[in-house]
Amino acid sequence: MNTVNIHEAKTQLSRLVDRAARGEPFVIARAGKPLVKVSPVDAPAQPKRLGFLKGEIEVPDDFDRMGEREIAALFGIGA
Repeated sequence: MNTVNIHEAKTQLSRLVDRAARGEPFVIARAGKPLVKVSPVDAPAQPKRLGFLKGEIEVPDDFDRMGEREIAALFGIGA
């Protein structure tokens, strides 16, 4: 992805916007630090990573009770 500084973005805005509208997003930076990303309005959003570990890990059946004695002891409650 192309990165341009603010000065360049101001002087080349029309050209940069045309390129972004054609599907070439770019980043505007100040002093080398990225500030904003410019992309077409109808560009697909980044997919959320829900379920990316599906099948890779397993949650124990007693997950919601793990450590309950230790936690109760910290609060002075007999469990």
